[in-house]
Amino acid sequence: MKYLYKELEEYGQSDYYPFHMPGHKRNKVYTTSMYESDITEIEGFDNLHHPEGLIKDAQIRAARLFGSDETFFLINGSTCGILSAICATTDRFGTILMARNCHKSVYHGVLLNNLQAKYVYPEYQEEYEINGGIFPEDIKDELEKDSSIQVVIITSPTYDGVVSNIDEICSIAHAKGIPVIVDEAHGAHFPLDEKAPKSAIKCGADVVIHSAHKTLPSLTQTALIHVNGKLVNKEKLKMYLSIFQSSSPSYLLMGSIDQCMDLLEKRGSILFEKFQQNLKNFYDKIKNLQRIKIVSKEIIGKNSIEDFDMAKILISVKNLHLSGKEVYDILRERYHLQMEMASSNYVIGITTIMDEEQGFCRLADALFEIDNMFIEKDEIDEKYKEYKEDKEYKEDITVRKLKKCEEVKYTIGDASLKETKTMYLEESENKVSAEFLYVYPPGIPILVPGEMISRQALEQIFLYKKYNLSIQGLADISSRMIRVIDDET
Repeated sequence: MKYLYKELEEYGQSDYYPFHMPGHKRNKVYTTSMYESDITEIEGFDNLHHPEGLIKDAQIRAARLFGSDETFFLINGSTCGILSAICATTDRFGTILMARNCHKSVYHGVLLNNLQAKYVYPEYQEEYEINGGIFPEDIKDELEKDSSIQVVIITSPTYDGVVSNIDEICSIAHAKGIPVIVDEAHGAHFPLDEKAPKSAIKCGADVVIHSAHKTLPSLTQTALIHVNGKLVNKEKLKMYLSIFQSSSPSYLLMGSIDQCMDLLEKRGSILFEKFQQNLKNFYDKIKNLQRIKIVSKEIIGKNSIEDFDMAKILISVKNLHLSGKEVYDILRERYHLQMEMASSNYVIGITTIMDEEQGFCRLADALFEIDNMFIEKDEIDEKYKEYKEDKEYKEDITVRKLKKCEEVKYTIGDASLKETKTMYLEESENKVSAEFLYVYPPGIPILVPGEMISRQALEQIFLYKKYNLSIQGLADISSRMIRVIDDET
């Protein structure tokens, strides 16, 4: 019998290099002894839900470091921050304007407050087949068309590292007195790294959520929520934070956040300078790749892309005869490089100040070897000799492309109250979804409850299955069935 803790111990001692979250990259220098430091709210250690001492001071230090009016620690991840921000800025049955490529937690917030969701869509970046940025004019058009919208929420940077024009979006929304929430979970390093894209905090966003564990040296499930200006009721936000966070918050997680803040305050500039040099050396080294392409800042200015986070190593493999998932598997199995995620035509690696020079070198060397496989084909391992030459495989299509959703029959909240039935995916066209359906990571829904299931959506789902990506949300583990609303009841 296998035990989780034993598997974790074994993996922690292995030579697998982590190009994935969490951002501490298993660096033992910045970890805390688990059992020795695990306490509850005892005398002298303050209380997250009513901070007056140590935790209050720690949050003030974090606000100063990030340049926000007020910052709160999150120990239920960015998810609880997003849920709290949405509930604090909308009325029940109100209206929210959101980017369609928001994380599933945003949709859950819509569900909890039974909101009417209005969508804006990221532009599509054809060359690398990724979602681009949100066009500010789309925000302006929607706000002018619908005066009931209470808040705007978008994701920037995206999981792929794409940054939208937050300055202009905030200016447009604030002109109408509407707050802007930015899910900057993957950009927690932005305010601290002078060579990173401009943070939404500096752009004037009213609420900014950071996943400390994603790109900073902090334990998994740790995050921060920053509040600025006067458009958001801070007391209401605090109330929801106390609802969505555990009443027994982990002092290990809070201590990890504070340790991370202390490290960044004292040594951040040195660590980021070294990190940027490692990134520069890596990008210089991989310039001569022939078939594999690494996304860089050349995409800025196209498809509403305001900036791009070079700390995200986005590896396009569309010119190979392998899918992103296959390259992901090769990197893991042959080179012991564990990447963050794979899509149909690309692989993503997350890098942070905790990454080491040898990790970047190992990845660069591995990519050159894979690239050369298709120059000297005789040297390809048996496992990867079978090339997929069929027309369907070569189609210029991505599972991440977002199109305007089909007919919305019910709000997410109303749909959750309907009677449902289960059927095969193949039979569900023109039925109404009762489920959130997404690939994880990154957790962006293809379908949400209340939406009509179109042929296009089904084709996208089948494409996910073809590439063996991790589909979540379907009624059965084999991903053959889906719950739909039973309109006959």
